[in-house]
Amino acid sequence: MEEISLYGYQEEVVQPALQGRNIIIWLPTGGGKTRAAVYVAKRHLESRPGAKVAVLVNKVHLVDQHYSKEFQPFLGERYKIASISGDCDQKDFFGPVLQNNDVIICTAQILENSLRSIEEDKHVELTDFTLLIIDECHHTNKENVYNKIMQRYVQAKPRGGLPQVLGLTASLGTGGAKTFQGAKKHVLQICANLDASAIVSPKENSGELQRNVPKPVKKYDIVNERPEDPFGDHLKSMMSEMHDYAAVKTFGRNFGSQEYEADVVQLEKQASVDGNRMLAQCALHLRQYNDALLINDTVRMADAFRVLEEFYSAETERRIGLDDTDRFLFNLFQENKARLQTLAALTQYENPKLEQLQKTMLEHFGGQNKSRGILFSKTRVSTHCLFDWVSANHLLQEASIKAAVLTGAGNQASHMTQKGQRQTIQQFREGSLNLLISTSVAEEGLDIPECNLVVRYGLLTNEIAMQQASGRARAGDSVYSVVARAGGQEVRRERTNEYLEELSSKAIAEVQSMDQLNFQQQVEELQGQSVIALRLAELQLRERRSRCPASSVRLLCRLCFTPVAHGNDIQLIDGVHYVNINPNFEVYYKAGEKVELERTFEDWEPGRVISCADCGRDWGMEMIYKEVTLPNLAIKNFVLESPDGRKPVEKWKNVPFCIEEFKYTDYVLKKFPDLL
Repeated sequence: MEEISLYGYQEEVVQPALQGRNIIIWLPTGGGKTRAAVYVAKRHLESRPGAKVAVLVNKVHLVDQHYSKEFQPFLGERYKIASISGDCDQKDFFGPVLQNNDVIICTAQILENSLRSIEEDKHVELTDFTLLIIDECHHTNKENVYNKIMQRYVQAKPRGGLPQVLGLTASLGTGGAKTFQGAKKHVLQICANLDASAIVSPKENSGELQRNVPKPVKKYDIVNERPEDPFGDHLKSMMSEMHDYAAVKTFGRNFGSQEYEADVVQLEKQASVDGNRMLAQCALHLRQYNDALLINDTVRMADAFRVLEEFYSAETERRIGLDDTDRFLFNLFQENKARLQTLAALTQYENPKLEQLQKTMLEHFGGQNKSRGILFSKTRVSTHCLFDWVSANHLLQEASIKAAVLTGAGNQASHMTQKGQRQTIQQFREGSLNLLISTSVAEEGLDIPECNLVVRYGLLTNEIAMQQASGRARAGDSVYSVVARAGGQEVRRERTNEYLEELSSKAIAEVQSMDQLNFQQQVEELQGQSVIALRLAELQLRERRSRCPASSVRLLCRLCFTPVAHGNDIQLIDGVHYVNINPNFEVYYKAGEKVELERTFEDWEPGRVISCADCGRDWGMEMIYKEVTLPNLAIKNFVLESPDGRKPVEKWKNVPFCIEEFKYTDYVLKKFPDLL
């Protein structure tokens, strides 16, 4: 077993935790927070017979990372350690796994599911643990799963027997506050949520920390706006035609902006309330054109054209019957398709940000440089477009740039698998890759080697994301570059984030300097408010769920507004899957290709994609549960019609009726009476 060696600044910050206090360790990215937590866990296990440690992470790939890189090497020889994530069978036997191990490393959702479960093998209590380590603990806020766990903790405090809590973070942020008092309240709220008695950062050894974790040089690589953009202008003229057709004003917003996208989303919601299919359909297409403009502003014109072409190809394939609005929208694209393709090929009008990005990257790659870099972009689509650009750019290839995309894991075609994530990170660590083109998934937590170049490209994020991304550039003479258009939103947001980062640091320093009694009083007051707010929210949820009888609520397709189900057709499986149990429902949908998921599940497997038989709108997928096929529906694809009127609902928890648990035996015997 390896010996744990700490820097002086790490030894300083762990001292209160070694005394058994609940604390938040605040160290920058690369400062060794996890190693400090391993040391605390080791001392805790040594000093408490029968101790049980839970290490909670917020992303699946961090489970294996913390297990293999930190806890197993330093503790595995003496203590039993288990790692549990969503693709692991042990999640269904959390209770026995906990009994047989000393340390459990898992996603927070796995623990929350087990705390909530009534199954004997799966259920655990917070009091079964003696130490709770929460990675990236700044997420312990609002409806985050970390906070759901800690709300249980705070409510159970009067009964005692709860585990010690150790939070780890590189940035607490301001919680959206723009004032010092607002930022201070946010920091105190995080302390209250984590039941922390202090935020600990190096004081005596701050110089050592700065020497070991130097800050990168920050550069603003500013690009002038392209003088002409005929491709973008043509897209905008087509959007104006759609506005004229739908008799809708242009909101006074710029086409191709985040603000315009928000307005279009609101337009679609209003159209669904009004049952205005023409407006809903136009809003859907306008959003696609706006996305194309955003891509045009980020990567190549050809990428924007391809994304738009793929959208129309997919829509054409799944549409059943076309009405006048469909014909207008489809014809508009077909009539302009050749012109758009011609304009997209005019290289003299290409995005000047790409030229600057190329220059920035060539300054750090090539020759004898052993550079590593991360290129952060906003969306999965833009990361893939940037990868295509890097792969096709002969100058970047001559500079020996070996790139790969890194995005969040998921079940859709554009998502990476968890295995793919692990392989990509391992290749980057080993050096066979030297550039990651990533969404925000690489900003925090990942065990990524020191980078000498981090580029923020086309991003609008908060101060925490900025600080986390900056912390990835910690090699000697590293550079953190913001490639953006002069006067654009990215620059304004980055400058604002710098101010907010400073504001957060001042707020933390103020909280750290508070008299302990005053600090404790304010934390307890905030905890009391949180308990009351939680109970009030539960009461409001019960009231909302009892507002309408389930049989009085109809589900309408969100695109064509065909009534397809009633609320009492819906039942809930395992607290997660909302299925339609009405056998007559199958006449309303058509089934497409089989869904392929990387993960396997104990009781079910995916079936086929399902969509509206009238208009082709995606509704969800079939799930084959214990040999029975059931339509598993996403509520965001429907409009609810109740005695209170029509409204779209984005999450099932917000529906105004009660949903019963699925009763497998009752369903099977009703559907197959001959089994009796």
